Amino acid sequence: MRGVSFASVTGTMLLTAFLLLSLGFAVEGSFETRGEIANTFARQAQIQQAQIDLEELLRLQIDEENSLRGYLLTRDPFYNAEYRSASTGYDEKEAAIRKTLGNQLLGANKLLADYARLQLEWRNTVAAPLLAHPRLRLEELDKRNKLFSDYETLTAAAIRRELAGTDDELERSTQMQLDRSSYLRAAWVLAFGLLAIVLNAYRTRLNRELEEERAVTRVLQKAFRSESTPLPHCDVGSAYLSASSDRAVGGDVFDVYRVSENQALILIADISGKGVDAAVLTAFVKFMVRAIALRSTDPMAILTEFNVVLSKAVADPYIFVSMFVGLLDTDTFALRYASGGHDTAFVRRRNDVVQLAITGPVLGVMEEPFGAETIYLQPGDTLVLATDGLTEVRNRAGEQLSGQGAMELIERASPGAQQLADELAAAVRERGGSRVRDDLAILAIRVLDGAVASA
Repeated sequence: MRGVSFASVTGTMLLTAFLLLSLGFAVEGSFETRGEIANTFARQAQIQQAQIDLEELLRLQIDEENSLRGYLLTRDPFYNAEYRSASTGYDEKEAAIRKTLGNQLLGANKLLADYARLQLEWRNTVAAPLLAHPRLRLEELDKRNKLFSDYETLTAAAIRRELAGTDDELERSTQMQLDRSSYLRAAWVLAFGLLAIVLNAYRTRLNRELEEERAVTRVLQKAFRSESTPLPHCDVGSAYLSASSDRAVGGDVFDVYRVSENQALILIADISGKGVDAAVLTAFVKFMVRAIALRSTDPMAILTEFNVVLSKAVADPYIFVSMFVGLLDTDTFALRYASGGHDTAFVRRRNDVVQLAITGPVLGVMEEPFGAETIYLQPGDTLVLATDGLTEVRNRAGEQLSGQGAMELIERASPGAQQLADELAAAVRERGGSRVRDDLAILAIRVLDGAVASA
C-alpha cells in the first residue's frame, strides 16, 4: 500500500513537473512568437507610413509646380514663398521616407533616389530659370514639364509597387507566424486539455455577457434613445451619430412629444459621458422631462424642476446636462424655449441663420434661475437643434467647426428637414475623418411653406 501510495505521489509529482515544464516551454515559445510578430508588425507599420509619406511627397511635388505656375502668372512673391516652402517640405519628406526604409528595401531606395534626382534636375533646369526670368511664357513651363512628367509618373508607380509588394510580403509573413503560433498552441492544448476546457468555458461566458450587453444596447436604442412625432404643418427630421463605434446609443437625446393637439414639447440634451452608461441617463432625462411636462409645460419651469431632480437623483458630481426645452404652438408657430447651457440651437430663416440665446446655466452644477424666450417661426423657417458634436468636431488640423461654421453649413443645407439633418451628420463625419469623437444628435423642424398661423 505504501508502495502504491508512494508511486501515486511520485506519479503526481512527475506529472506536475511535466506540466510545469511544458507550461514553461509554452510560455517561452509564446513570448518568442509574440516578439517576432511584434517586429513584423513594426516593420509593416513603417512600410505603411512610407506609403503615406510617399503620397505626401507627390503632393508636395505638385505644390512646387503649381506655386511656380502661380508665380509666373501673377509675379506675386507669395507664390515664390510657397514654392520654396513646398521644396523644403519635399526634401524633408524625402529624407523621412529614406530613413523609414533604412537599408532593407534597396529597390525602393534606388527608385526613391531616382525620383529625387529627377526632382532636383527639374528644379535646376526648369524652376530656377523660370524664377530668374519670370517673363517666360507658361508654354515654356508646360513644354519642359513634359520631359519629366512621364518618367516621374513611372518612377512613382514603381515605388508604390515596391512598397505595396513589401507590405503584402510582411502581411503574409505575419499570417505564417500567426498560423505557426496557432499550431503550437494546438499542440499544447493536448497537454492542457482541462485548462483549455476551463478557458473555453470562460470565453463562452464572456461572449454571452457581450451578447447580453449588445442586447441591452439594442433595447436602449429602441426604447430610450430618441424619437420624434409628426407635427401638423411641420416637416420633422433627425439624425444621430454615436462616439462608441460598437453601439448606436450615447449621451445625447432628443424628443418631440405632443402635449396637446396644437402644442408639442421639443427637447434636446447632451449628457456628459458616452456609451451605455450615458444612454441610461438619456432615458432618465427623456422620461423625467415628459413627467414634469404633465404638470407644467412652461420650459423655464421644466428646467428649474429638472435641475433639482437631477442633483438629487444622480450622485455622481461629474454628471451634468446641457438642455434645450421648447414648447411649439403648431397653430401660431410661436416657440417658447429655455436653454440650460445649450448653445447649439439655430433658426434658419429665408435670408439668414440665427443662433438662439442661452437662458441659463448647464443643469446639475448649481441651482441658478432659468429664463425663457419666445420667438415666432414663419413658413419656410427651420428650427435646427444639435448637440456639441456638431460645433466641436475637428478637422485634421485640429480646428473646431464652431458655431459660425455650423450656421454656414445650415445655411447651405437642403430645405427638407430630414435632408438637412442627414447632410449635417455627413458633414460632421467627413470633417472628423469618418471617426466620430463625440456623440451627435440633430433635430430639425421646418414650418411648411404655405402654412398659415392662426390668430
